[in-house]
Amino acid sequence: MNIQVIIPLLIFLIIFFVVGILAVKYVNTSSSFVQEYFLGNRQFGGFILAMTMVATYGSGSSFIGGPGAAYHYGLAWVLLAMTQVVTGYFVLMVLGKKFAIMSRQYNAITLIDFLKARYNSNWVSILAAFSIIIFLFSSMIAQWVGGARLMQSILGVTYTTALFIFAVSVLVYVIIGGFRAVAFTDTIQGIVMLLGTIILLFASIKAGGGLENMMTDLRKENPNLLSPYGADGSLTPIYISSFWILVGVGVVGLPQIAVRAMSYKNAKAMHRAIIIGTIVIGVIMFGMHFIGVLARAIVPGIDNPDTVMPIVTMKVLPAWIAGIVLAAPMAAIMSTVNSVLILVSSAIVKDIYIGFINKNAEDGKIKRLSLWVTAIVGIAVFFLAIHPPNLLIWLNLFSFGGLEAVFIWPIVLGLYWKNGNKYGAVSSMIIGMCSYILIDRFYPNPFGMHTVVLPVIFSFVTFVLISMFTVNKERSKSY
Repeated sequence: MNIQVIIPLLIFLIIFFVVGILAVKYVNTSSSFVQEYFLGNRQFGGFILAMTMVATYGSGSSFIGGPGAAYHYGLAWVLLAMTQVVTGYFVLMVLGKKFAIMSRQYNAITLIDFLKARYNSNWVSILAAFSIIIFLFSSMIAQWVGGARLMQSILGVTYTTALFIFAVSVLVYVIIGGFRAVAFTDTIQGIVMLLGTIILLFASIKAGGGLENMMTDLRKENPNLLSPYGADGSLTPIYISSFWILVGVGVVGLPQIAVRAMSYKNAKAMHRAIIIGTIVIGVIMFGMHFIGVLARAIVPGIDNPDTVMPIVTMKVLPAWIAGIVLAAPMAAIMSTVNSVLILVSSAIVKDIYIGFINKNAEDGKIKRLSLWVTAIVGIAVFFLAIHPPNLLIWLNLFSFGGLEAVFIWPIVLGLYWKNGNKYGAVSSMIIGMCSYILIDRFYPNPFGMHTVVLPVIFSFVTFVLISMFTVNKERSKSY
């Protein structure tokens, strides 16, 4: 345990608690608890919007799992990771003004609100809520594991103790502050992530004696570490290209990202967020994954890939600076956890309880239920994360693929194709979910492509064909 490393991280956590407490006044004074707690009253400017998207997307996979995979595969994983640069651009350009306008017309607070109003179907909202709960549990487990392993490396405590500390830290400020606390802390976290990446990248290059020396060392160990196909040759061109579906264009279908496109206040904020978000994501994704490759030359022989980032940070930086830089992966993990936690809570409270059980529930009752549900979900994830996988990135990417296969076409075609209807949406969601789970379980990476590609294609074809065959049925019901 290094007290110089711990103090900056402790200050970091205290700042989050203060932000959560400050956000309480917005929750308590808002005319609508639901609007404020789950969407921050749609009042965020461009910088906050960009940073909350960056921080939510830049998860434990980017700062813990991603560098660990780059440590194992080499420069090929950096190439693969850079497909994520377009994330913010695609989400805000594809969803853009139309999504914000329609969500306001429908008075939609969650993505499920939007889908239910667009398709006028309870089945759509039930399937959407079920998908969010199932797949985002996988994502939250991955983030809980990443945060615990980071704290374990820093504090020198057991994994379970570190997991408990992390869970309590996150739950306190999310439960009391809601979406606005999440957005404000995301902004702080996004800045820390960017600065931490830049500092650690330059420190790693210096510690390794320069890029030329480090590349020479890697070439001597295994020339394939410098190839575009990975250390074992498994990262083929078709796999890397198909990965772009998962972490590039497909991100439009991630509910935790898409909901951010509801929260900005005007078009100027959206345009500013596109520019800022693209630049920041590019720097972070390149920097963190490249550091993972360089770490192999600095600290060879690391057995657990998920410990690469904390180990190399404490190796190349003075203790107090290491504490500040390690706030970056902690920020990435906590920001994703808090966003996903709010999303799962909103699916249970807003979309299931208010939507089907008690449509006239009072704000006071909704508030109490929201706090309890958020706490219970967090505790459930804590217990599920006690026995973690070896490489958490795969758990997180499983969640990504499942959500994209379910949501991408009901969202995008729901916005831009007037003939898209509830029959197409429900069929598409079922086919996307079932085909993704089955392919991932029994035939992963078919034809050398990432598992997500075929389910996304199947769900698209299903949506279009079923909507075309039922368009007259849908129109007859509207008259």
